[in-house]
Amino acid sequence: MTATLSLVRVRTAAIRARAGRTGYLVAAGCITITTVMLLPLLYSVLASIKPTAEAAAAPPTYLPHGVSLDSYQRLWGYQEGLLTYLGNSFGTAVLTIVFTLVLTVPAGYALARFPIPAKELIFIVLLLSLIVPYQALLTPMFLMFAKIGLTNSLVGLAVLHTAIQLPFSLYLLRNSFAAVPREIEEAAVMDGAASLQILLRIFIPPTVPAIVTVTLFAFITSWNEFLGALVMMSSSAKFTLPVILATARTETSLGGTDWGMLQAGVTISIIPCVLVYLLLQRYYMAGLMSGAVK
Repeated sequence: MTATLSLVRVRTAAIRARAGRTGYLVAAGCITITTVMLLPLLYSVLASIKPTAEAAAAPPTYLPHGVSLDSYQRLWGYQEGLLTYLGNSFGTAVLTIVFTLVLTVPAGYALARFPIPAKELIFIVLLLSLIVPYQALLTPMFLMFAKIGLTNSLVGLAVLHTAIQLPFSLYLLRNSFAAVPREIEEAAVMDGAASLQILLRIFIPPTVPAIVTVTLFAFITSWNEFLGALVMMSSSAKFTLPVILATARTETSLGGTDWGMLQAGVTISIIPCVLVYLLLQRYYMAGLMSGAVK
């Protein structure tokens, strides 16, 4: 009996030791990946506070020898002003979120719950757009928007960004609505609730994490999108932040690229994405996993 207990203790200690070593390896791997991901961001922030001459120096210095906000001052007053481009980016992102939710919440609910003929085929066809690069659609969409007056318009750009975001959002919301127990819906029907009431009172509350995840992805997609904004916008007053940064990087009295102003713009463009993610992170993983297990 004593020998058996000793053997069990030895095996338990060995298992704990292996688990401890595995935990250390996982932690080391996470720290390494985090460092690799954060170093470019840290370099952008440091480059944005360098004096103008040092920011353009070759070879570059990794740590600033002095601190200066000249790059931010130049960016603040560049062309129409930084606030104009931030407002364009925020406005487009908000419109994209609204359009995406207005279209995908009812569509996901209908595909998950209504007895629509061939709804699985419809769902698959809608998802097939994921395999088509949106860059291939820019030319026909630009020609179509030109005919209806949506070029050089934040609304038109938001429609384009919504089209990019729709397949993934529909997939996520449809699976989330399908995971809601049918018994709850049947109880609401027995109480006389209409379809809209069921959607708002039964399906929306438990799928808030998925809706927040769709909102987060729609914001980041719209905020960072460059090519569509470059094609659709012809007036500098309507440019979004990524477009104006692309034009600002080659306009400098020193010749070449104004790295300081460019990195200042990159730093500013990162801040809203980080803040939105930090505010919504508690919903993020739950939203991605919703619908995975019934």
